[in-house]
Amino acid sequence: MALPHDPFRRFQEELAALDKEIAKRSDKTPEEIRMEGAKAEFLALKQRHKLTIADVVAFFPEEEGIAYLQSLIAAAEAKPKRGRKPKQADEGE
Repeated sequence: MALPHDPFRRFQEELAALDKEIAKRSDKTPEEIRMEGAKAEFLALKQRHKLTIADVVAFFPEEEGIAYLQSLIAAAEAKPKRGRKPKQADEGE
């Protein structure tokens, strides 16, 4: 007579086997894969709901929040600053 938990145990074993297979293909742990999915979902929400940087920093672990801020700063510094064109001395003559 089979145990009533047998289908549940089989299901758990199948899930574990799938996690191992995914980890082998991507060289990442299932935890890292889940975290990447959560990040992608959050970034989509950030864009859709126009969340602030404070929201982003509060969501990610401290190190990743700092890295995100650094990437924003680097992107802002990489853009050329827009300024006024210098006046030419010959304009009034």
